[in-house]
Amino acid sequence: MAKSSADDEELRRACEAAIEGTKQKIVMSIRVAKSRGIWGKSGRLGRNMAKPRVLALSVKSKGQETEAFLRVLKYSSGGVLEPAKLYKLKHLSKVEVVTNDPSGCTFTLGFDNLRSQSVAPPQWTMRNIDDRNRLLLCILNICKDVLGCLPKVVGVDIVEMALWAKENTPSVTTQRNLQDGPVATTVPESGMKVTVEKELVSQVEEEDIEALLGTYVMGIGEAEAFSERLKRELHALEAANVHAILESEPLVDEVLQGLEAATSCVDDMDDWLGMFNVKLRHMREDIESIESRNNKLEMQSVNNKSLIEELDKLLERLCVPSEYAACLTGGSFDEARMLQNVEACEWLTGALRGLQVPNLDPSYAKMRAVKDKRAELEKLKATFVRRASEFLRNYFASLVDFMIGDKSYFSQRGQLKRPDHADLRYKCRTYARLLQHLKSLDKSCLGPLRKAYCSSLNLLLRREAREFANELRASTKASRNPTVWLEASTGGSQSGNSADTSAVSDAYAKMLTIFIPLLVDESSFFAHFMCFEVPALAPPGGVANGGKSGSYDDDTNDDDLGIMDIDDNDSKAGKTSADLQSLNESLQDLLDGIQEDFYAVVDWAYKIDPLRCISMHGITERYLSGQKADAAGFVRLLLGALESKISMQFSKFVDEACHQIERNERNVRQMGVLSYIPRFATLATRMEQYIQGQSRDLVDQAYTKFVSVMFATLEKLAQTDPKYADIFLLENYAAFQNSLYDLANVVPTLAKFYHQASEAYEQACTRHISMIIYYQFERLFQFARKIEDLMFTISAEEIPFQLGLSKMDLRKMLKSSLSGVDKSITAMYKKLQKNLTSEELLPSLWDKCKKEFLDKYDSFAQLVAKIYPTETIPSVSEMRDLLASM
Repeated sequence: MAKSSADDEELRRACEAAIEGTKQKIVMSIRVAKSRGIWGKSGRLGRNMAKPRVLALSVKSKGQETEAFLRVLKYSSGGVLEPAKLYKLKHLSKVEVVTNDPSGCTFTLGFDNLRSQSVAPPQWTMRNIDDRNRLLLCILNICKDVLGCLPKVVGVDIVEMALWAKENTPSVTTQRNLQDGPVATTVPESGMKVTVEKELVSQVEEEDIEALLGTYVMGIGEAEAFSERLKRELHALEAANVHAILESEPLVDEVLQGLEAATSCVDDMDDWLGMFNVKLRHMREDIESIESRNNKLEMQSVNNKSLIEELDKLLERLCVPSEYAACLTGGSFDEARMLQNVEACEWLTGALRGLQVPNLDPSYAKMRAVKDKRAELEKLKATFVRRASEFLRNYFASLVDFMIGDKSYFSQRGQLKRPDHADLRYKCRTYARLLQHLKSLDKSCLGPLRKAYCSSLNLLLRREAREFANELRASTKASRNPTVWLEASTGGSQSGNSADTSAVSDAYAKMLTIFIPLLVDESSFFAHFMCFEVPALAPPGGVANGGKSGSYDDDTNDDDLGIMDIDDNDSKAGKTSADLQSLNESLQDLLDGIQEDFYAVVDWAYKIDPLRCISMHGITERYLSGQKADAAGFVRLLLGALESKISMQFSKFVDEACHQIERNERNVRQMGVLSYIPRFATLATRMEQYIQGQSRDLVDQAYTKFVSVMFATLEKLAQTDPKYADIFLLENYAAFQNSLYDLANVVPTLAKFYHQASEAYEQACTRHISMIIYYQFERLFQFARKIEDLMFTISAEEIPFQLGLSKMDLRKMLKSSLSGVDKSITAMYKKLQKNLTSEELLPSLWDKCKKEFLDKYDSFAQLVAKIYPTETIPSVSEMRDLLASM
């Protein structure tokens, strides 16, 4: 027989290594196969396939107690045993051998602590019956010794297992419960003695069973005698029972009498209890009635108390303090009394809000007293709003009238005065909180107040701007530059020696530096002071022109920031489109008319130097890009209008210059370089010096218009005398390139026109040179052209037989055209030189002429070699040498 895996020491050591650290000791380990399928029925392969497992019995000592476990170990992917499941043997309730397995090697273990008893327990299959008996005996022995109880065994006879253990176990591992816990003892086969404590059936039980069986076997031979004895004993027992019954009759009668007496007493008790129950029911009804009346009285008392409290609170709401009433109806609006006025407004606002339905119970709102008090408060509100609005309108007008009457507030002769509104804002700030409360009381009253404020302050701002602009123009000294740059009759020295007019653009920049931050700050202050729900500038008086501070002094900033914090509780994060539209309309009333003084400065600067429009355009664009806040909406419109005004003035200058160019057409004949070509280069150089910021587009548009008109005029003038048109064009296009060479390297727009002029120059050169060459060698190249035309219709061999193209005609033509070729070339040079006014162009034109002549002669020589192969003509190299020697 093969060796059992229970005796495999290596398996035992692997199991001990797998549970190392648990303080458990392996008693037995054996290999098994685990399955869940049912014998004789098909199932899914993955579910019914047997899986190799190892069952290990282990014990653990805890003081005087010992715990026993059944461990299931499985093989990992590396072939190493690892714990899979753990069962406590104290929960083992049943050991059942599966009857469907014919071999009897499959069994199941039932535990009473499993979560789901509906799931079939796993089936364990051993290699043979010996391994099965050995494992089950070990489990039963441990349960009996350690736990003191045995599980239910189904499907196997315990006696047979005990007999098998005596016959087949070479050594028995027993457990002795000593003081230190169970000790495994191995007894050799020669000295094996199974003790009573370790056997499934003890020696005494075995002797009793044998005696009982002996008696049963003995009774088989004496069945009739045994039956007679049993009958006699039965009769004796029946007789004894009847005698006992007869003797107990007096006792029964006595018991019956006692029962009758008890029944009579019970009936009397029942009658009494019925009477008591009726009385108790009446008492219970009386008590409930008393409690109900008591509860109603208590509820009425509580309700009365709550009603009195609510009425007291309502009376407090309806009461108007005398000091607030006096302040709202006839109090003064002086600065010293503003705190009392604000407190009265706060009380009135709270009182009106308290009488509204969300804050007042709807049942109270219908009371006559509440309605009367609400009407009284509305009358107080209307009176106060009317008085406060009238006062503020007069106050704004008086403030501005006082400032306008004092000339020290404005610029004077010889002194530019920066506007300072710090004192004005400080005085207005006194009434800022009053305006907040007026808005909460009656929002419609703000419209007339805003118009009154705008009307008064508009007078002040326009007066300041007018006085400042007048003194700025008077104090700026700058010579006037000519507005005529491209006129044909204007001398070149006049436009070349222009005076420095930077003071003009500096004056315009100073005007913007002073007034744009002022207008932005005034707009922001107005938006907050007049309670518009729009975000303001951040911060007021900050950087408005990209690098220059627009603030005036620290007090101004403090005032503006203070306005932003008038009432944090009433501020709202969002803004409505209606408020923004209303703000823009009010800002137009506030600042309307001030643009005329800016226009006057622009017109003044244009008259001194029109080119200064370029730098003013850049300055305006820089300020315009710096205004992003909603409160600066009208300032953006003002700057946009200024930018349009400057662009319009500059366009006026450009149109006038274009008319000056076009007036060149009226001259009878133009020779040489036109005067506006070099003057345009001077003008472009000056324009580039004035470019600032975003004015590049403005200048490029002017360049495009200038050059387009210049080239169109040049072409028209050239058509007046077609004989000299090409010389006229090439000289002027060459002058345009020479004068703009440096600027074209840095200005992309001028570079585009530079290349355009270069192409026109090359085309004019080609036409003029071709005309000179054909003039001197007309017969030569006409003969070649006839040959080229015939080659499209007939073959090359037939051409010498055509009329006028014979070999004799070729010799005559060569004799007449090339007999004095050096003289013809000299005449060609003189003709090229004759009408050319720009001598510096002659060398380059002569080189192009020689190259063009050699190319044409080379083509002629190739035609002669192809059509007249036997004829000889001067070679191209001879012609090249001849041209080089001249």
